[in-house]
Amino acid sequence: MPTIIRKSGPTLLETRREILHAVSWQVRSNLWSPPTDEYETESAYVVRVEIAGMREDDFEVVVENNTLMITGLRPDYPERRAYYQMEIRFGKFATAIGLPGPVNVDEARAEYKDGFLTVVLPKINPSQIKVE
Repeated sequence: MPTIIRKSGPTLLETRREILHAVSWQVRSNLWSPPTDEYETESAYVVRVEIAGMREDDFEVVVENNTLMITGLRPDYPERRAYYQMEIRFGKFATAIGLPGPVNVDEARAEYKDGFLTVVLPKINPSQIKVE
């Protein structure tokens, strides 16, 4: 059975939630953040976002300043409904993940399958970083 190592970055996670919460309440009340996992393998950082009912074209994935930003729009059906329970979020969403190290953006890949968007960001070894 494989060993699971859970690394926690409470400061980064709290900061990300505070920023998204502030944006959500002050600028766009519809903005929400889907459940997101981030883990590390020997060769890459991997981010999985649980977001059913989408297509690959519905996402925007950007790496900037050591932060991975995933945004998109999950459309709702336009007809009116009388809900008895409503837990599935629709509309604009965003999640920001601080990357623990440098990544090779040119070789990064993303795949949407079975309701999960998986982004694989290959690591760059410090010896591979070019100084200009």
